[in-house]
Amino acid sequence: MSKPFASGLRLLAAPRSTEIGIAAMKVAIAIVFLWIGWLKFQPYEADSITVFVANSPFMRFFYEHPADYAAHLTKEGVLVPAQRAWQIANNTYGFSKGLGTVELIIGALTLSGLLSRRLGLVGAVLAFLTPFVTLSFLVTTPEAWVPALGDAQHGFPYLSGAGRLVIKDLCILAGGWLIMVDTARKLLAERAPA
Repeated sequence: MSKPFASGLRLLAAPRSTEIGIAAMKVAIAIVFLWIGWLKFQPYEADSITVFVANSPFMRFFYEHPADYAAHLTKEGVLVPAQRAWQIANNTYGFSKGLGTVELIIGALTLSGLLSRRLGLVGAVLAFLTPFVTLSFLVTTPEAWVPALGDAQHGFPYLSGAGRLVIKDLCILAGGWLIMVDTARKLLAERAPA
């Protein structure tokens, strides 16, 4: 092993490097939750989660007409007044704003972990738990998979755009776990007798 390579490995393996990585993970997870949470207040983002909520046995009750969602989908950036009216009547935007508020809180709590371990731990736990809900959409949402429209690549394991949106939450799951572990170690170290 060359000396520069070994020096680089020692630098990466240093305890300070771990601290930087954990802080960066807190910021990254916070950015994702804060940004996506803010977007939930925008109609196009609320429209885009309709397929997930309407198909989820745990969330569909938030909508007035979940079974009718497919006929009322729009593409991002397209305004169809009749579809917008249906989304309003369906409570799509009310639910999305509520979910956005929860995501903003998770983002803020996770980011607060840079200053407060206890608040940050709450954020990390919520960030860790959230992907269990979103990853369930791979099972409940037919639109998560490429439909059989003639091409040979469809169904499992071919993720559609919606499925690719969901699968990235595995990274949030892992990052939330790392933050929880690091925070728990630090909180226990603070309580340890000197």
